Amino acid sequence: MTHKIIIVDDHKMFIDGLISIFEDIPTVDIVLKTDKPKTVLKYLKSTNAIDLIISDISMPEMDGIALSRCIKNDFPHIKMLMVSMHNNSNMFHQLKQNGVYGYVQKNASKAELLKAVKTILAGENYFSHTILNTYKKSLFTVQETKETPLSSRELEVLELIAREYTTKEIAEKLFISKHTVETYRKNLLLKLDAKNLAGLTKHAIYLGLL
Repeated sequence: MTHKIIIVDDHKMFIDGLISIFEDIPTVDIVLKTDKPKTVLKYLKSTNAIDLIISDISMPEMDGIALSRCIKNDFPHIKMLMVSMHNNSNMFHQLKQNGVYGYVQKNASKAELLKAVKTILAGENYFSHTILNTYKKSLFTVQETKETPLSSRELEVLELIAREYTTKEIAEKLFISKHTVETYRKNLLLKLDAKNLAGLTKHAIYLGLL
């Protein structure tokens, strides 16, 4: 099976480098290479037979985050891999929120890039250890800055929330009231700077509770 891929980056040298990596792989067909995200969107209106878009983040016409948002809304079956030099926890949140399947830095090895592409084409996410470690450190930095480390009971509640236990089930399991569970839930949202239960689940994963 041949996978059709689009490359969008405003550095020709980088595009040429990617093409050289894929040229000996018969299962990969680079159908479009461009430095203009809007050209990608125009191209996709004429065909939906695209499996993966490899995109930079910082581009003058439209950044990669905005492109991923358009892809998620209009072409949700197409997967996206971001390749950039950026590495911060806020960017990780933006990528996940906009349906990006993976991220590797531009200085990643050929082996890691190919692993990321293979993983994403198989339907799974691939985020480099570099950005995941940055995100994990940001969790502990937030806790240390606010001087609000999680207690053992809060960790228990967080784990059960992440495992999709209801408020009633958590109360019964921990022998506490539903009101107390709700209080723990609100405190966790504040301490971990999470917006909702999905955010708490992500924190639980990166804290190794799941």
